Order: sequence, then C-alpha cells, then structure tokens
Amino acid sequence: MERKDFETWLDNISVTFLSLTDLQKNETLDHLISLSGAVQLRHLSNNLETLLKRDFLKLLPLELSFYLLKWLDPQTLLTCCLVSKQWNKVISACTEVWQTACKNLGWQIDDSVQDALHWKKVYLKAILRMKQLEDHEAFETSSLIGHSARVYALYYKDGLLCTGSDDLSAKLWDVSTGQCIYGIQTHTCAAVKFDEQKLVTGSFDNTVACWEWSSGARTQHFRGHTGAVFSVDYNDELDILVSGSADFTVKVWALSAGTCLNTLTGHTEWVTKVVLQKCKVKSLLHSPGDYILLSADKYEIKIWPIGREINCKCLKTLSVSEDRSICLQPRLHFDGKYIVCSSALGLYQWDFASYDIIRVIKTPEIANLALLGFGDIFALLFDNRYLYIMDLRTESLISRWPLPEYRKSKRGSSFLAGEASWLNGLDGHNDTGLVFATSMPDHSIHLVLWKEHG
Repeated sequence: MERKDFETWLDNISVTFLSLTDLQKNETLDHLISLSGAVQLRHLSNNLETLLKRDFLKLLPLELSFYLLKWLDPQTLLTCCLVSKQWNKVISACTEVWQTACKNLGWQIDDSVQDALHWKKVYLKAILRMKQLEDHEAFETSSLIGHSARVYALYYKDGLLCTGSDDLSAKLWDVSTGQCIYGIQTHTCAAVKFDEQKLVTGSFDNTVACWEWSSGARTQHFRGHTGAVFSVDYNDELDILVSGSADFTVKVWALSAGTCLNTLTGHTEWVTKVVLQKCKVKSLLHSPGDYILLSADKYEIKIWPIGREINCKCLKTLSVSEDRSICLQPRLHFDGKYIVCSSALGLYQWDFASYDIIRVIKTPEIANLALLGFGDIFALLFDNRYLYIMDLRTESLISRWPLPEYRKSKRGSSFLAGEASWLNGLDGHNDTGLVFATSMPDHSIHLVLWKEHG
C-alpha cells in the first residue's frame, strides 16, 4: 500500500475506532494483537511502559512537584531519591520539606541559609544524631584527675570547667584536652564562679573571696555571713556580688570595694542558690532590662529587684505547696522569661511576667529526678543512675546515659550541665563539648561529653 493510501486508511480507521465503546475498543485491540507477529509484540511491549508509567516529577512544574512532595514523610522521600538522578535533584532542592523535617526533630533552623542542598544534608546529620540519642550512643565519658580531696563546687563556661575542693585549692580545666590551665590555693570552696581574670568563691568558712587567676592572689574578701556560703553570682556592669548562705540570708556586696550593701532576709532554710539575671518580659513589678535576683531554699524561691540602689524588697515568693509538704531540688533555671525548678513530683515552670505556674511536668516513674538544664525543646535531667534527655514538646524521655556511683550533694553544687545552647534545639554544631560533670568519691571529676558525629 502506498504511503498516501496508508495514511488515508489510517485516518478512517482512527475515526471509526474513536466512535466505538470501551468494550468494542478492547475487542478490536485483542483481535489486532492476535494477528501480530514477534516484531509487533516487541514494539508494543517497549512502548507500553512509557505510556503507562509517566514520570510526573519530570513533567510537572517545579512548584507543583514541591507541593506534592510536602505530603510525604522524610524517610519516604529519602527512598524516592534512589529512583533516579532527576528525582534526587528535585527532592533535594525542596528546602521547605527538609527544614520542616529538621524542626520536627527539634533542630534549630537558620532561615538565612538559601542553599537548597544544605537542608537535606542537615536532615541526614540530624537523623543520625537523634538515632544515636535513641540508641543511647550519643555520649562518651572522661575524667579529670588532680585534686587530693573531695570536690565540692563546679562551674562551667565556654569550654572551661572550674573546680573547688576541700584540698584548699581551685583549678581551671580545658574540657576538650583535660589539661589544668590554672591551679591556685584558696579556702574550702562550696561555690565557684569565674571569668577570664578572676575567680569568686563561696566557702564553708562563712566568707566569699575574689581571686586573680594569673597570680593566685586574693584581691577581695567578703566577711559577714554567719553560715557557710553555698552559692554566689556577680555582675561586673553593676559592680555587684550576691551570696546565699546557711544563715538563711542573701547578701548583696559591692564587688570592687568588698563592702556589704544589703542583707536580704525572709528565708527560713539554707539558701542554696542565687541567680542574678536580666529580666526579658514586662509585668507590673518589673520591666525588660531590669536586673533580677532569685534566691532559693528548700521550699521557696524569692524574687528581688537588683540595681544600683542599695535597698530592695522581695517582689514575690514562689512555692509549690503551701504546707511545705513538697521540697524543691537545689537547682534553679532562670532565663529572664521563665523560672523552672524540680521537685519530687516533677518539673514546675513559672511565667516570669505573671508569676503563674504554667506547666507541671510529672515524672512519676523516676524517683528523685533533678533538673540540670531547661530549654525551648529539650530538658536535661538526672537521678542516681542515669542522665536523661526529655523532649519538652511531648514531655517524653528520649535518651538516657548511665552514670557512675557518686554522692549527690544536698546543695546541688557538685554536679552541673555543660553546654546549654542545644537545649533550645540542636543545629549540627552545638552538639559538642561537655554535657554533664560531677565530682566522684575518689576526688576526680566525671565528665559526659558529646561523641563526635559518625
């Protein structure tokens, strides 16, 4: 048949075929297939797959592809990346999908990063770290050895750990190397806090002292307490130092002069924690930027206004039971917006603007759970056997790490959390360094550190 006649015949057949019902079309195709030879059947087989299985990611506009991909979970998307190079390219470029997946894992997101491929890599890193946490494999341990008597006080800042001991010394350690940077002779330290130039210590001898790291010289001695000093805090901008004592008082000192500016009374138990912090919220009693002092004992947390003025009155007293049937743990979190403290019943969170308890996280299955750190996403907790990480969005424990036997201080000073930024969400960079430190019966310091990414 000539080409022209064939095309005319094919047009006529096509018009007739289109006028048939679906059943008649199927019967026509069955008849034609029965008349076909090997060449025709092979041709039919090769083209059917292309006609039936259309690559929608390749054919659709990119915006529509991204919309469809948002409905798939990350693990399914990772499997889809294996289909072809084109699928992998499109899926990897869907920034919003991977950012959302990271957020769901408790990851901090820097929206300024525009590189689409970056977010898929961040998710892969995040899922690895979260799996390590779930499998209890995210940490490793180390020890610092150098004191000859029990270590009573610990303080951590920027990769450096300060330890105060009954051997009348304080040491400054580089956590990453385990090396002692400074070692100076002091009194018996019950509390320590330091910066680049100085060390401030509270002692069982009822005094507070300020020391110079470089020379080891005592530059100031604060006398006035009639009981051991269990907690200290200071602010160079205000030139103020505060101390909490077993004599049930909090004293406010001039940091540079060493003179006592005020003695705050009202506690009826040992004051085991003082925290000096800027307020970040507004209320009837304070404004953002105001300096606030928190002091805690066994049953109460007191809130005081602190500034350049000498006199101040207690703004508010917080407690979890009016009859004092519930004790507070000797740890306190205050970030200027929220106050968090733990008790035998769980974690209590107060809103600093209203002073109302806005959250109680109960952990009945774990006895004597104590607070170490509290953030927007995670909380770090521990008991006599384990270190725990809680996802605060679900209030569930997602990881734990075994701890050696140690003597738990009633004042809460012989153990502490390390780096704290990851509690507001991991980001792939802040999961490094110190997680937890505690003093041991053999006078060493036990460290729990983040393990490097695999």
